Amino acid sequence: MQPTNEVKSDYFRFSIGDFRFLFCQSPIGNRKSKILLVLLVLVAMEVFSVGICCHAGENDWFKYLGTKEAKKAPRKSINAAEALPPLPLPATPLRRTERKKPPQPDYLVGKVIWGESASFVDTTGEALEIADWNLCPTDTQKFVENSRAVDLTYHWQNTNLNDFHFDPKKLPALLFSGVRTLRLSDSHIQALRDYVLNGGMIICDSIAGSPYFYESAKKIFLRAFGDSRFRTIPADHPVYHMIVDIDKVSYRGNKRSDPFLEGIYVGSRIGVLVSKFGLGCGWNRNTERLKELPKAAYYDTNSANEIGVDLAAYIVGYAEVGLVEGRPEVFGLADQKRPTDEFVFAQIKHDGLWNVHPGAATALLMKLRRYTSVRVNLKRVGVDAGRDDLSPYPFMYLTGLDNFSFSEQEVSALQKYLNYGGVLLVNNGLGLGTFDTAVRRELDKLLPDAPLQQIAPSNDIFSSLFDASTVRYSPSLAKSKPQLNNQPYLLGATIDGDLRVIYSPYDLEAGWLEVHYPLARGYESVSSQRLGMNIIIYLMTH
Repeated sequence: MQPTNEVKSDYFRFSIGDFRFLFCQSPIGNRKSKILLVLLVLVAMEVFSVGICCHAGENDWFKYLGTKEAKKAPRKSINAAEALPPLPLPATPLRRTERKKPPQPDYLVGKVIWGESASFVDTTGEALEIADWNLCPTDTQKFVENSRAVDLTYHWQNTNLNDFHFDPKKLPALLFSGVRTLRLSDSHIQALRDYVLNGGMIICDSIAGSPYFYESAKKIFLRAFGDSRFRTIPADHPVYHMIVDIDKVSYRGNKRSDPFLEGIYVGSRIGVLVSKFGLGCGWNRNTERLKELPKAAYYDTNSANEIGVDLAAYIVGYAEVGLVEGRPEVFGLADQKRPTDEFVFAQIKHDGLWNVHPGAATALLMKLRRYTSVRVNLKRVGVDAGRDDLSPYPFMYLTGLDNFSFSEQEVSALQKYLNYGGVLLVNNGLGLGTFDTAVRRELDKLLPDAPLQQIAPSNDIFSSLFDASTVRYSPSLAKSKPQLNNQPYLLGATIDGDLRVIYSPYDLEAGWLEVHYPLARGYESVSSQRLGMNIIIYLMTH
């Protein structure tokens, strides 16, 4: 209930801590009604006090964290024009002014309105109106303004989920900011899930490092994506290198450490990003008020702004990736009967992120159907190596972005598969180091006596369909690995002289979709498509 400046005689006021309340007295002035009123107030106070005790911890974080900058009115767009009075003629033109409707801007991010608001008096005696979603009122504005320094000329808006369109093409990112427990309705959680799957990105910033906001945000989006989990974003991920190379950051107290962000991947991109440590006040270039919270944990201004610039560029750079990889894809069933002469793209599921580039395999198979007479089944099949029968698939594919490991059952099944003539193609999604380390470790379990070695340029795999003796790499890979010198680089492991494992340490699959993946370490589209088709033809003819 909002307090008022003028307290009338028929209102009764009391306060608890920083919160003030007004109760309307009964219009009947007799003694009974007054006693009843007092009893009701006491009961209300008791109930409220229980609630305060239950939430005292998170309410301690509920403080205004913005600056006291005066709010400036939006600039008025005025258009000078000439106008003639109707009579008499001739006449001298009169100058008039008229409002000019501004062009529709391109929006980068919407700050989501959520939670509760309250009025209280701070230690200086100043009355403040604060809200869960807007404790740092200018964080989003400054986040977008900072990105304009690197020519990302976008805008922002406040977003009410009740009337939001949930269209990533109109607004590619949403920001949830706060310190207390984030609560959303089931319908909003479902709508946000659809928004992310269709290409949108959600960012959750615990602006003071509050564990209440951080844990509740993760809990909500784990509900939304029950088949996923939050993963630590590795240091070589593009989100840390889009504009600025971020290797170390400073936290409160100038502690230098690695940046720490967690995300739920949707395909190869980050669909939901959560920052455990505060970013918003750093974007605002003022962290003074955070010092009022003894347990606050946040990035300093410079680190927050470096992360912010890279994050803005990531939103823009991977927006198209989200739209392309968000298209519906049809999977085949593991036990589905198929013609024996059809090529089936069977992909191994594992405990890491196994579905890196949704739709890419189908895109490659469609090209294979176009350029060859090979009978192709366009339904990619997801296979559990520890449970499913692997014998129907002469070819299996494995990819990922982060750490993974095979169970004992999976190791045994895959060893049997490879020893009986099956072939495994492994691709490093985005070319990240974490997955590369995991691949080499797990392949050493599968084939301890068959180490990976570079496949010779003269191998038929580079000429089975197209001439792939020279290739083009993505700009970031070509810059960081000039020694590749436009030569294809694949590793292989053999059993009895036959190639049984093919591993691409650089992303082979991304180019199959013909969409730009900023800072991905891999092959460009034409080269990746030719290599992909060559590998399939090689496996079918050897």
